Amino acid sequence: MIRIRRIHSTLLPADKTRVEQVKEIFRQNFSAVAEYADKIPDLLDNPAKYPYRAILLVSEDARHRVTGFSLVLHFADLQIAVLDFIATRADIRGGGLGGALYEATRDLAHAIGAKVLYMESLPDDAGAVTDEKILKENQRRLKFYEQYGVRPIVGTAYETPLPESRWAAPYLLADRLGSEAPLRAADVRKAMRAILERKYADIATPDYVRMVVDSVRQDPVQLRPLRYVRREANGHLAPSRLLKFFALISTEGHRIHHVRERGYVERPARVDALRQALVETGLFDDLPAHHAGEDLIRAVHDSDFISYLKVVCEGLQPARPVYPYVFPIRRPDRKPKELAMRAGYYCIDTFTPLDRNAYRAARSAIDVVMTAAEEVSSGRHVAYALCRPPGHHAERRSFGGFCYFNNAAVAANWLSKQGRVATLDIDFHHGNGTQDIFWWRDDVLTQSIHGHPNYAYPYFSGFADERGAGPGLGYNHNFPLPDGADERLYLVSLDKALSRIVRFKPMFLVVSLGLDILKGDPTGGFRLTPASMEKIGRRIGQLNLPTLIVQEGGYSIRNLRSGSRAFFRGIAEGLLEKPLNPPVKAGQKS
Repeated sequence: MIRIRRIHSTLLPADKTRVEQVKEIFRQNFSAVAEYADKIPDLLDNPAKYPYRAILLVSEDARHRVTGFSLVLHFADLQIAVLDFIATRADIRGGGLGGALYEATRDLAHAIGAKVLYMESLPDDAGAVTDEKILKENQRRLKFYEQYGVRPIVGTAYETPLPESRWAAPYLLADRLGSEAPLRAADVRKAMRAILERKYADIATPDYVRMVVDSVRQDPVQLRPLRYVRREANGHLAPSRLLKFFALISTEGHRIHHVRERGYVERPARVDALRQALVETGLFDDLPAHHAGEDLIRAVHDSDFISYLKVVCEGLQPARPVYPYVFPIRRPDRKPKELAMRAGYYCIDTFTPLDRNAYRAARSAIDVVMTAAEEVSSGRHVAYALCRPPGHHAERRSFGGFCYFNNAAVAANWLSKQGRVATLDIDFHHGNGTQDIFWWRDDVLTQSIHGHPNYAYPYFSGFADERGAGPGLGYNHNFPLPDGADERLYLVSLDKALSRIVRFKPMFLVVSLGLDILKGDPTGGFRLTPASMEKIGRRIGQLNLPTLIVQEGGYSIRNLRSGSRAFFRGIAEGLLEKPLNPPVKAGQKS
């Protein structure tokens, strides 16, 4: 099985190992420029240094050994991509690996909005190459590309050797990525100028660049006639083995938890709506969840609390939910402003029932979030845990707000064993559970943007002056917003939160996603739109961090569909832009 994934940086230990294997393969195949291999980590980790965005794809076998790679340079301003290097391990011949890598590269170029994929290839003419072995290798390579309709651009001076270069001048090839549109001279001139000035800035003189660019006179630009294949390839993009931008993890285990009482809005239809809307985008690899151990839950929740939930739920009769009605005092330092809400001063709430299936469904949600966390830990840049029931209101030893176990906190705690973790809660309601669990810790940054607790659930927490305690002082931040907050006001708080995340320099980001911030949600009070969600997603994507998205609230089916698509579309767009956050290696001090 060939799996091809994108490597965003060497931040994760797994990706650092992959890049080291890429460097080895590079040296095997490109010994004449072997020193370039050492530049690859810097291309990924410090994109702001370069006038293009480097994108690395790697193929892996069943043992997770890197078998090949493709290094692409993205010139976003010109909507083009340049295939810089592509190679497989020296001991691998046949099996379709080279084709799979190139098809994945084309798929990537199309996904990032490139209109043309350019590449260079050494001459295949006997008059230009005297070494018979090298000539045959060059001919083999150009024959391979012709299968995809890719041929050299002719009638220009691009093949003129660079000044003081010891290498033969390459052809410039163009892959139109399935488009039937001709190559316009103006676009090719811009592409040639960009390639020469940005990729060869140290050796391409201004006079040389001008000479090559001015040589493009035919419009449209012509490609060399076919030389190796009998007919023109259609060039259409075939499905590749490239792992998609996002992984979506869900399970059917949530369906057993269905409270059919009037007004209980946390129902199974939420998962169906979200899953269908997102799978249709084509951005996701749809993956099943696997079982996670209870020890992961015990790491963030008290054992007596876990045991109580398990025992009481298993002992209940079907269709006979139990609602809490006696509560101890919980937070003597905060009293809700409104007298009608003061009952909550003594409890989490009165509307989250225990029934025979609540514990099992909550355990199923932990399976989902941990499968997604493992995807992120192993190199997937974004994974979406479609959890139900939600979790961010579950504290160390209490449940409520439709939440039983804190899914996001369980995953964040596990990820924190590998490096610092930032959590960002964008549900309409304060993430009191996540705040409570990490209150004393400085290795997990907790932030929540939500409706002000003077009017919004849970009423007793989420105030701006709650900042953590002990070692965790200053590592908890709340951004309470007024009723009716609009996009402008929300984005001001989001930008402040993201700035704190950048300063914290985490290895992972965990986002608690609540689509109840959209206008029209029966439990919310903000006036955000799907367009707002796209802007939020774009800003989060620009952080360029390995990101786990954990589903929390959102109870309008219509909003779930439109809001989720817009949010993840925004993340995808943000990932293609210049990152706000330079990666930080494990153990590096902030």
